Amino acid sequence: MFLGVSIIADRFMSSIEVITSQERQITIKKPNGEKITTTVRIWNETVSNLTLMALGSSAPEILLSVVEVCGHNFDAGELGPNTIVGSAAFNMFVIIGYCVSIIPKGETRKVKHLRVFFVTAAWSIFAYTWLYLILAVISPGIVEIWEALLTLFFFPLCVGLAYIADRRLLFYKYMYKRYRAGKQKRVIIETEGEPQLPSKVDIEMDGRMLNSNGEDFVDEAVGFDEKELDEEETRREMARILKELKQKHPEKEMEQLIELANYQVLTQQQKSRAFYRCQATRIMTGAGNVLKKHAADQAKRAVQHDFCSEVSENNFSSKIFFDPGTYQCLENCVSVALNVVRRGGDLTSTVSVDYRTEDGTANAGSDFQFTQGTVVFRPGETEKEIRIDIIDDDIFEEDEHFLVHLSNVKVVSKGVGSERHEANHAEALAGLGLPCTATVTIFDDDHAGIFTFEDPVVTVSESVGVMEVKVSRTSGARGVVAVPFKTTEGTAKGGGEDFEDTHGVLEFQNDEIMKTIAVRILDHEEYSKQARFYIELQEPYWNRKRWTAGFVKTGRDVYRKIQGRDRPAPSAIVNITEEGGEEVLTKKEEEERRIAEMGRPMLGEHVKLEVIIEESYEFKNTVDKLIKKTNLALLIGTNSWREQFAEAITVNAGDDDDDEECGEEKLPSCFDYVMHFLTVFWKLLFALVPPTDYWNGWACFVVSISVIGLLTALIGDLASHFGCTIGLKDSVTAVVFVALGTSVPDTFASKVAAIQDQYADASIGNVTGSNAVNVFLGIGVAWSIAAIFHHTQGQKFKVDPGTLAFSVTLFTIFAFICVAVLMYRRRPEIGGELGGPRIPKILTTCLFFSLWLMYILFSSLEAYCHIKGF
Repeated sequence: MFLGVSIIADRFMSSIEVITSQERQITIKKPNGEKITTTVRIWNETVSNLTLMALGSSAPEILLSVVEVCGHNFDAGELGPNTIVGSAAFNMFVIIGYCVSIIPKGETRKVKHLRVFFVTAAWSIFAYTWLYLILAVISPGIVEIWEALLTLFFFPLCVGLAYIADRRLLFYKYMYKRYRAGKQKRVIIETEGEPQLPSKVDIEMDGRMLNSNGEDFVDEAVGFDEKELDEEETRREMARILKELKQKHPEKEMEQLIELANYQVLTQQQKSRAFYRCQATRIMTGAGNVLKKHAADQAKRAVQHDFCSEVSENNFSSKIFFDPGTYQCLENCVSVALNVVRRGGDLTSTVSVDYRTEDGTANAGSDFQFTQGTVVFRPGETEKEIRIDIIDDDIFEEDEHFLVHLSNVKVVSKGVGSERHEANHAEALAGLGLPCTATVTIFDDDHAGIFTFEDPVVTVSESVGVMEVKVSRTSGARGVVAVPFKTTEGTAKGGGEDFEDTHGVLEFQNDEIMKTIAVRILDHEEYSKQARFYIELQEPYWNRKRWTAGFVKTGRDVYRKIQGRDRPAPSAIVNITEEGGEEVLTKKEEEERRIAEMGRPMLGEHVKLEVIIEESYEFKNTVDKLIKKTNLALLIGTNSWREQFAEAITVNAGDDDDDEECGEEKLPSCFDYVMHFLTVFWKLLFALVPPTDYWNGWACFVVSISVIGLLTALIGDLASHFGCTIGLKDSVTAVVFVALGTSVPDTFASKVAAIQDQYADASIGNVTGSNAVNVFLGIGVAWSIAAIFHHTQGQKFKVDPGTLAFSVTLFTIFAFICVAVLMYRRRPEIGGELGGPRIPKILTTCLFFSLWLMYILFSSLEAYCHIKGF
């Protein structure tokens, strides 16, 4: 029966997770006019934890108390109230003690929302103190209507105060609390003060102005700055995780690494009490680890790439275009060949396309021959070549270009005995693709050349390994020219830190117009990076030792310019003085020098290239996918009955401690199969509950809580019969067996939360809130109904204070000790409520377990009158 309650409670908690995870978009306008659109949860985390989450966690105990009162003619019973107190004791002592001990060695967990924890802990202790007061002090043995209704009213009051503490409203808004260690490192000091805010801040959110004095700005605008800082910290953390996984598992494929990283991200993502409860229940019943299943699915999707073609190829239409669309040639190349291709459509047909040249900066007749014609693609042909003649001259000039256009595509189909052109169907069967215009650049070869980088700035990814930078030679390509180069540091450091220092000489051969410089870039796998260094070109010079063309030496420092190439003829004599004394030249020699120096190699516009090293796009994209928070409601929710029945009959591998093997598929263990067969009846039965997608989870919520009520009624009867059979009183059966059975799923949920969550709120912070809710709802609702009923009958609602009052008193005393120990553990020597050094951890666990055992022992002895109670 307890397994059945756990499974239907899992469905109930799934619906609560779906309900409380609903989001809405808000737009915030900053003082500088910038608008920010962000997504926020509709439900406040503290409110959801104390209402729906606590109700889901404590539903069996609460409904057991209500069903018992209603089923016993509205008279007080012992099973329900004692189950609530026994469950509270188990939660406070056993679950927290267990969570303290299971934290990995050297780690600690602290409560993040300490204000909320103080409020809920105070209400938890007050709830049981109030229970003692109405049973044994205010009206001993009788519960008045006002007492019962006030008990119920404490529930919304508790939620309201917790919300005020969480949002820093009322008096909290005037206190900015931080905690620091005192000088003696023995106590935690709380400091108060207001954060520095602008004196006048106007923030517009969703079309309304927030308080200009800045109070609301603390929670809204500052919250967004903190959110941005948190996201930046998360990105750095994810980048670190991915780098560590790559180093630790170099043999694993990317899909497995992404799955491992995704699982770590999911485990670190903040989760609700409902999620931990569902995850623990499913692991316990053989349904598998929902986080690992989701991580595996996400990894498979991450490695799937969508390939998109720039030119859409229609199976029924051929596309004719240039491939590539740009061409370069030297002035002395005689002719240049352009490639025209046909893609798609019916390749068995004959297709023709016209082409013609068009002047750019190069002119037809002086730089190239005007050309036009028709290219015909025969059946099966997919590539054709167009040749354009280039005209050579000996005049120094800039590089020039001209265009070649394609037009007038026709499909030629063979009819019976003749060929006919079907121009009206040409557009449907064939057409121009992109690019349909080619650009041809003619490089002048009469000058030694102007050497320059193509761009002044280039951006490279740090994962590129070796970057290659092109140095182009324009306005001539005559002679062998050497161009020295070197790298210089900027914000990027050389010497193998960000890049390797590189220097050398590029040697351009005669008619060679392009060289590359290779620089090795170091990959640090950083999420965000922008570092700069520079590559500088130095003054180029002729390499006269390997002179093959251009200028030849004819005596002393005088060089003759060769007019032709095959048969050079004597030409102007120029006196070019190298390092040495000045020479007196005639006017003719000076003119010849001027003309010759016009042909000397020189640097162009971009001689210093700025190289910006940025983060790897692939690495950043992977990190972005990992940090994108998953709506956890999608992991545990369902969208169809078919999905629910498929999950009900499927056995999956449960949890294990070896998270590193997440990248490998695990088979279910023997324990998984045993638990599956023990629970398969309940799984199939409760698969009939409406999926969580219906009515935003409310349909599943209503049906699940109704089924929980039916099952708890059966559990109450079975527990009474069981106790009667073995000779135990209902009060003892309640605090030992029923409380234990209803709290086992919470134990597993707190264990998972303590290990996976970086804070202690989900594992112990919710225990105190749940204990308070147990009394306010479980006792308040049941006793309010009974008190009102007896009042209408003219009677008093009587409750025997004996055993229950004694249990409540005992629990309250032990709870004070428990909370005091938890606060003591926040000292720097231990570091947090959970975990810490080995000896304090063991001592705390033993103390808490001892408190629970003493509570069970003394409650049982009082029930059998071995100890005098109230």
